[in-house]
Amino acid sequence: MENTTTTYEKIGGDPVVGKLCDRFYELMGTIPQFAELRAMHPESLQGSRDKLYMFLSGWFGGPDLFVEKFGHPRLRARHMPFTIGTLERDQWVACMALAMEDVGISADIRKVLLNNFFNTADFMRNKND
Repeated sequence: MENTTTTYEKIGGDPVVGKLCDRFYELMGTIPQFAELRAMHPESLQGSRDKLYMFLSGWFGGPDLFVEKFGHPRLRARHMPFTIGTLERDQWVACMALAMEDVGISADIRKVLLNNFFNTADFMRNKND
């Protein structure tokens, strides 16, 4: 029988997804290296944090909270109002890489997720550099 454990389960479920989102936005808000990324967000990061949490829950194979509340993610369309180039993509990915490490996601899972995050973030680019 095939192992059907989801990423959501492998990383520790809801508590870890919540910690990951908290840490991601904490890093974004405090590390100068992510200044351009932070500037794209509203003053309060809570709404952005909550949407990322709901999205990642489903994307990792857990409850599909974002779809239940907002419908299909339509990631590219939802990000079109923001100017996203290579710099913003790279800052987002670097911030997420640090956050995953900080919350204790194992190296093997981080490697797979980082590849998936990079590909998704690259797809969000809408500015020629």
